[in-house]
Amino acid sequence: MKAVTWHAKRDIRVDEVADPVIKEPNDAIIKVTSSGICGSDLHLYEVLGPFLQPGDVLGHEPMGIVEEVGADITNIAPGDRVVIPFNISCGHCFMCAHGLQSQCETTQVREYGTGASLFGYTKLYGQVPGGQAEYLRVPQAQYGPIKVPEGPPDDRFVYLSDVLPTAWQAVEYAEVPDGGTLLVLGLGPIGDMSTRIALHRGIEQVIGVDLVPERIQRSRARGVHVLNLNTVDDLRSAVLDLTHGRGPDSVIDAVGMEAHGSPIAKAAQQATALLPNAVAAKLMQKAGIDRLASLLSAIDLVRRGGTISLSGVYGGATDPLPMLQLFDKQIQLRMGQANVHRWVPHLLPLLSDGDPLGVDDFATHHFPLSQAPDAYRIFQQKADGAVKILLQPDKR
Repeated sequence: MKAVTWHAKRDIRVDEVADPVIKEPNDAIIKVTSSGICGSDLHLYEVLGPFLQPGDVLGHEPMGIVEEVGADITNIAPGDRVVIPFNISCGHCFMCAHGLQSQCETTQVREYGTGASLFGYTKLYGQVPGGQAEYLRVPQAQYGPIKVPEGPPDDRFVYLSDVLPTAWQAVEYAEVPDGGTLLVLGLGPIGDMSTRIALHRGIEQVIGVDLVPERIQRSRARGVHVLNLNTVDDLRSAVLDLTHGRGPDSVIDAVGMEAHGSPIAKAAQQATALLPNAVAAKLMQKAGIDRLASLLSAIDLVRRGGTISLSGVYGGATDPLPMLQLFDKQIQLRMGQANVHRWVPHLLPLLSDGDPLGVDDFATHHFPLSQAPDAYRIFQQKADGAVKILLQPDKR
C-alpha cells in the first residue's frame, strides 16, 4: 500500500509499504478514506526528528471503512464507517475508567515514561504506524473506533479523531466563568475550533490572537474579536483594554513548541537538527528547547486567579518557567493530550443536528495521498491560505 513516511527534517515521502495485518484478536484493519495533517505533525516535520526513524508512517487523524476485524471484536464489523481517535486506549483500565484515555495504562509507553500510545507519532508514543496511508491497523479496536453514520461526507466526522475533542477539552479546561472572557493564542485548526466551540457554548467574549491573514479572516467571520500581532503595537495593552484592565478570565495556548518570538529556543531547535539522532534525543529529553513565547504570553495576559488551558504541544523537559509569577498570580494551569472518548458524547450530537461548528467547510485544502509532500510544505509555510488539510486516497 501507499503511505506517507518520514525520512528526515522536511523530507516527507509517499512510499510503498507492507499492508497492515491483524496481529492481535482485538485488532481491526480499516481502509482509510480521509486523514488530516495536524499542526503537531509539523513538529515531526521540523523539530522532533531525533525520535523518528526513516520509513515511519505518519498521521493520527484518520477515518475509513472497516475491512477486517480480529476474533475478539464484536462492536464493529466489516463495512462499518468509523473514525479512529489519535490516542490508543483500552477502555477498561483505571485511567480510561476515569475519563483519562490519553493516559491509558494498557498502552502507556513506559520505556519513555509517556502516556497512551499515539498513531504515527514517534518512539516517545509507541512508534505505531499512522493513518496517512491507504490502510491502517487499529489496536484496541474493542474500544477505539467511533462508528458514524453513512451519508454526510468525511469532512463532517473526521475531526472527531483529534481537532474536535482537543478543542472541546481546551475550552472545558479553560473553565471560563459565566459572563467571562476567553483569549485564544493561535488560530490554527485547534485555536480556530476552540473559538467556535466557545461561542457555541455561550462564552460572551472570545478574543483571538494570530498573525496569519487567512486565519484572522476566518475567525473574524465567525464573530471572534481578533488581534493581529502584525498590527498591534502592544498586545498586553490591547488585551487589557478589552478586559476592563484585568486581563481575560481564561487563556488557551493553542500554539506550542514552535511559537514565533522565541529566537533563542528556535536556535536550540535548529542546533539539535545538526546532531546525531541519539545525541539530539538525549538533549531534547534533558534540556529546554521549546519556544515559550506563547505560554509566557498566556501567563502574562491572564487575569489574577485566572486559568490557562494548554493544548499546544511542548517537548522540552526542563524549559524555564516563571514560577514566581505563576504562584503570585494564583494561576490555574491545565494541560494534556485530549481524552477523545470522554468528549465524544458531547460532540456527536453537534455533527448530526446541523453544522453549528462549521466542520463541513473547515478544511481549506484536500490533497490526494500521493501529493502529501506538497501538502506538508504548504501547511508548514502557511502558503495558499492553508489552515487545515485533509489527505484522501488517490482516484483509481
